[in-house]
Amino acid sequence: MKWIAMLWRLKRTAVYLILMGMFSLVSSKADDTDPGPKFDAKRSFEYLTSVCRLKSRISGSPGMAAQQKLILEHFKELKAKVQFQSFDAPHPITGNPVRMNNMIVSWNPEAKKRILLACHYDTRPFPDRDRNQPQGLFIGANDGGSGVAFLMELGNVMSSLKVSHGYGVDFVFFDGEELVYRQNDPYFLGSKYFASQYKNEPREFEYVYGVLLDMIADKNLGIYMEKNSLKYAPQLTRSIWEAARKTGVREFIPQAKYEIRDDHLPLNEIAGIPTCDIIDFDYPVWHTTRDIPRYCSGSSLEKVGTVLIYWLQNLPEE
Repeated sequence: MKWIAMLWRLKRTAVYLILMGMFSLVSSKADDTDPGPKFDAKRSFEYLTSVCRLKSRISGSPGMAAQQKLILEHFKELKAKVQFQSFDAPHPITGNPVRMNNMIVSWNPEAKKRILLACHYDTRPFPDRDRNQPQGLFIGANDGGSGVAFLMELGNVMSSLKVSHGYGVDFVFFDGEELVYRQNDPYFLGSKYFASQYKNEPREFEYVYGVLLDMIADKNLGIYMEKNSLKYAPQLTRSIWEAARKTGVREFIPQAKYEIRDDHLPLNEIAGIPTCDIIDFDYPVWHTTRDIPRYCSGSSLEKVGTVLIYWLQNLPEE
């Protein structure tokens, strides 16, 4: 009986050693796994405040020209390819031509299949929802500035970010999203022009997915699924909220709430690019003089960055 007991103990020891070896191997692999680049909250907020120091950034204005110079210098320093897509649009009041400039920043420009990350970078002429100062100064920290700051910080990690399937990535800054003085003035001038050019002009590449980023720096961040995004790009939209679940970012709430008209509509309807709008529309100081950095947070930008970085590394199949 003793030799049976000894044999049993030897078997248990052997099993234990095998399991410990497997555990050590798994642990070693986990330790060697690159967690990926990190989005810097502090630096992104510094970008936002730098943009806001330019004050109003209306299409065709000196503030917009200063912002274009800021963006151009930032991405050239990061060795990205930067292009201006220029066109004229009539001023809604005077009818005089306003020079518009969409800015396109390309990473891995040789790739034929690409991801589009976009924002608008113009500000509304006036804070029309401000009860006390409807003709006052509109800074647009969240509505305009947040998308710019986000893409500037994301640019810092693009060289170390391994995008799924070897896709290229373009950042596009849309001009003329809201050169709007009256209720019926046209919106989305830049994205409409961009979408029409993509559809009608010869090209050697294809956008697989598009993501629009708008009003993403609210201190009290809460991002619901937008209804038009679910209508036009359901798989894409759900994949982003799944990325939020996997990265533990609870501010992405997997429920539909608002139906929003934004720059993603021309991309979906004209260009045929499946595009999702990431937007926090619960922002009490929207279109008022109080849309300033005080009501924004680098932490909110970082949370969106965490989700988008993971998503870019784990893109859904077409």
